[in-house]
Amino acid sequence: MYTKIRNRDLKVFEDIVGAAHVHVGAAIDADLAHDELGTVAAQPEVHLVVTDKHQIEAIMTHCNQEKIPVTVRGSGTGLVGACVPIHGGVLLDMSKLNKIIELDPLNMTLRVEPGVLLMDIAEYVEKQGFLYAPDPGEKSATIGGNIATNAGGMRAVKYGVTRDWVRGLEVVLPSGERIVTGGKVVKNSTGYAIKDLIIGSEGTLGIIVEATLKLIPLPNKSVSLLVPFDSREQAIDAVPKIIANHALPTAVEFLEKDSLAFSEEFLGKQIPHADYPAYLLLSYDGNSDQQMEDDVNAISSFCIDELGAIDVYLVDTDERKQSVWSARGAFLEAIKSSTTEIDECDVVLPRVHINEFLKFTKNLSRELGVRIPYFGHAGDGNLHIYFCRDELSEQKWQKALEIGFDKMYDKAFELGGLVSGEHGIGYAKKAYMERQVGPAQMTLMRGIKQVFDPNNILNPGKILS
Repeated sequence: MYTKIRNRDLKVFEDIVGAAHVHVGAAIDADLAHDELGTVAAQPEVHLVVTDKHQIEAIMTHCNQEKIPVTVRGSGTGLVGACVPIHGGVLLDMSKLNKIIELDPLNMTLRVEPGVLLMDIAEYVEKQGFLYAPDPGEKSATIGGNIATNAGGMRAVKYGVTRDWVRGLEVVLPSGERIVTGGKVVKNSTGYAIKDLIIGSEGTLGIIVEATLKLIPLPNKSVSLLVPFDSREQAIDAVPKIIANHALPTAVEFLEKDSLAFSEEFLGKQIPHADYPAYLLLSYDGNSDQQMEDDVNAISSFCIDELGAIDVYLVDTDERKQSVWSARGAFLEAIKSSTTEIDECDVVLPRVHINEFLKFTKNLSRELGVRIPYFGHAGDGNLHIYFCRDELSEQKWQKALEIGFDKMYDKAFELGGLVSGEHGIGYAKKAYMERQVGPAQMTLMRGIKQVFDPNNILNPGKILS
């Protein structure tokens, strides 16, 4: 189906990007064969490092003509194999396309190349009094990867996900043609929403070479609250009531004592007030001390008087904020360090069904004899649930994954949930998505892919079978 890389193809690539940016065989870093989770692995035939959009146009023109598969990679921080070149071919490395092009303070937009890291965007705009609100947990991810997966993060409950913050995209198509969709404009009712098709398409429809991002003025004040409860059920039941009955939180995270223990051991320190069964970690932002004081007083009274919280602790100093939020941010790495291998279920549910799903998860853990820690964004219903191999044999591990994931996704679908809240489908979750959306939607998706990429060379084997 695909053409294997030949010497004449390597000569073309060297002419385009320079010999120093063409790597083959043993010169290809082994880490480029997998993403952060590592459950999907495949070696590219050639690793190309690009430094401008015109190189990408030329590479795609050649690969489309010769039917050579191309997989795009940023920082490789994904968890579903979306950046893994399962058909070999070209691995297109975007990490050097990392310039911040322009901050427009009047239109409140930021133009960037796709290889700019999320943490560098945050630092750059906040120094100038602006906020780019999407806040995925992996700050070393590239903005191109965030857009390609429609990344979410902790602040989604108030500010939405990456799609809500992308005003325009410049994209190289599989044919090598370059298009611009959207721009600095606030409104756009101009034809089909091509920009929004590219966002979340995981590199299967086009290659993002520039993005125009929405900014807002940076809130002057922020505060976090650590709210302990007697049980997980009580804490999670409180979430929709908090969101419906008071100022909208910036984030609502759920912490349980068992999950916190992994993080505290991993970091070598405890969070303040770490002796309760379950917590909500709330954050609020605004522009005045009075607003923050009013929010804190109102939500504190509501949590204690109406929702049965044990107490409300103000996380107001830099030291306390760092302690609590670093513990929450370290959950994934802490769980990974506690076992021999993990796999993840990234479901999103209506908020009112989170408790039922977590009860199901605990019962499933006992049924399978597999440790299944979890954490999640309680404010938007997105749960991250991890199967831990520990000392299981390969045969028992694979069987547990097969049975466990089938049951878990079936339960999520029963409760009105979806396969992925923010990590995408990639290679690992295709079968579950197809089971959920059914043949009519799959036909539509395959038709869209065919229009964009008739030779199926761009990130083949991802999202669609």
